[in-house]
Amino acid sequence: MIMPRGAGQLLLPARPWFIALSLFLAMLLDMVPVGREAAWPSALALVLVFWNVHQPRRVGVGWAFALGLLMDVHQGALLGQHALAFSLLAFLAVTLHRRLLWFGVLEQSLQVLLLLALAHAVQAGVRLLAGGMAPGWTLLLAPVIEALLWPLATWLLLAPQRRAPDRDAHRPL
Repeated sequence: MIMPRGAGQLLLPARPWFIALSLFLAMLLDMVPVGREAAWPSALALVLVFWNVHQPRRVGVGWAFALGLLMDVHQGALLGQHALAFSLLAFLAVTLHRRLLWFGVLEQSLQVLLLLALAHAVQAGVRLLAGGMAPGWTLLLAPVIEALLWPLATWLLLAPQRRAPDRDAHRPL
């Protein structure tokens, strides 16, 4: 198989416990009571997109829907608001995962920006249809901040996979 341009090194498989731990920690980060602003980025959405792009067989739309329901219950939001947005986000990330991996991290962040903006627009649309107030222009900042965090998330979440399984002078990989 031809290696994508952005791939500089072969990676070890991601461990399922690490994937679950990263999703759990991102959900906890989103649950921190710091006040909910429209511009506040969603760590869970970012980590979901990352794992849907890098491990689409392990983290899919079902995980996104379940985590979205948990976020709806925690925030007291309209039941299904986060679930719908996260499911759409996961579906689009799984659909585009092969294409995204051909690009470098900075180019990926531009494409992920569109996915995250769509997810935030869906959440805002569901809130408006249910009779909520318009979030204002600060809603546009959240996907931009999340896209700026994409290179950091990529570096952090791929770090455990970059280590050599058994370092050896006779084994180049």
